[in-house]
Amino acid sequence: MADNGKRFNLEIHPTVFWVSVGLIVLFVIGTLSNLEQASEIFSAVLGAIATSAGWFYVLAVNIYLGIVIYLLFSRYGHIRLGGAEAQPDFSYWGWFSMLFSAGMGIGLLFFSVAEPIYHFGTPPWGEGGTVAAAELAMSVTFFHWGIHAWGLYGLMALGLAYFAYNRGLPLTIRSVFYPLIGERIHGGWGNAIDILATVSTLFGLATSLGLGAQQVNAGLAYLFDVSQTTGTQVVLIAAITGMATLSLVLGLDKGIRRLSQFNMVAALALLLFVLFLGPTLRLLDAFVQNIGQYIVQLPRLSLWTEAYQQTEWQHSWSIFYWAWWIAWAPFVGVFVARISRGRTIREFLLGVLLVPTLMTFAWLTVFGNAALFEEMRAGGMVQAVNDDVSTALFVLLDRFPLASLTSGLGIIVVTVFFVTSSDSASFVVDIITSGGHPNPPVSQRIFWAMMEGVIAAVLLLGGGLKALQTAVIVTGLPFAVVLLLLGISLLRGLRQAEGKGTD
Repeated sequence: MADNGKRFNLEIHPTVFWVSVGLIVLFVIGTLSNLEQASEIFSAVLGAIATSAGWFYVLAVNIYLGIVIYLLFSRYGHIRLGGAEAQPDFSYWGWFSMLFSAGMGIGLLFFSVAEPIYHFGTPPWGEGGTVAAAELAMSVTFFHWGIHAWGLYGLMALGLAYFAYNRGLPLTIRSVFYPLIGERIHGGWGNAIDILATVSTLFGLATSLGLGAQQVNAGLAYLFDVSQTTGTQVVLIAAITGMATLSLVLGLDKGIRRLSQFNMVAALALLLFVLFLGPTLRLLDAFVQNIGQYIVQLPRLSLWTEAYQQTEWQHSWSIFYWAWWIAWAPFVGVFVARISRGRTIREFLLGVLLVPTLMTFAWLTVFGNAALFEEMRAGGMVQAVNDDVSTALFVLLDRFPLASLTSGLGIIVVTVFFVTSSDSASFVVDIITSGGHPNPPVSQRIFWAMMEGVIAAVLLLGGGLKALQTAVIVTGLPFAVVLLLLGISLLRGLRQAEGKGTD
């Protein structure tokens, strides 16, 4: 057992809390006071970072995945998180439900139809609108939502869980850096790491909440002719953030777990509806072929940087996704670590890396290929996505019977994913800003849930989707460096413990 050093305040870590709040307040005030200029600034910053740092994002996500694969097959795989006698706190069903809901929820609903259709019409290479373009569209979509995303989540979560449960350190980001900086995790360096993690989490989640609000608005416009405006989306953010407070009050077991399991059932019902009322056999064929194409294209896509093309395609898609997942890493990492005590490292990495990935691939195949087959049969899907990307899911459901019913169910699923993401992230940010306390005060969680809603609303007011993309790429870049150092620190910590025989 490592020396625990100083113990943090169990209610609040003043420096981390107040500096994080100050940065957010400055952003909110600065954006609201210059709404007309904000959109131009967001666009300029997005272009500059995506152009100059794209290669770094591409390289970084491959390194994260490489470390995770090494650990999966390494001699450390037998180590149990929490010690040899530790038992899991949740069943596999509960564990996988929370993994899937927290890690991919809103974005998956938003992009499962829109992304394959967009890539079909405008592929990264080759001619659009062809069979080859359809195959490539699904490979690219799988690439963005596949093992690279879950690899960086797994790396973050494993580091947090190991140092919290096996080394007795607080469940917060700074703890993972103990092998690199020692007792300095309790000082300025540790504060900087946790502040960066807090801000990254808030902006990463705000991106998802903004997308979710746009999609709920699109669904309500379809069902009830509600106007699709930024003002309506801000009202939706406020209303759904209010709903998230109830889940926060109920706590992790009664709130997040039950909502996650409910949403898994609701999402499964929607998936089965499209699967069995759509071209079932073609979708099953597509699932197998999509995985094969993903494996074939993975080496090329993993290291592709548009060095010889210099278009905006990769900046708008791959770089955005990598930054988004990196920005989400503190949130998903702390949350997954919190629910994964008792698993061995090998069991943990297999579960985190493969199960949500395969579940995501199944979802993308059913909705993405159903939309592609509709486009190739009757057309209209590409035009709908080009007109308004947030309507893609509802345009697809309109091609099936009971469209009003399924669109209503789709709105419910998006809304509940919104709630579970908000209260999960609030829970995590509260853990970080309270110095690693595993059960921080509910009042602070509610405060952070409100802050997440405010940031999402301000980003929508300041530039919509472009502002959401900019925020996540800007905050994700410095944390990409932190995550690389985290991987080095985790490997060093495991070697040190092996030498001492403490695991």
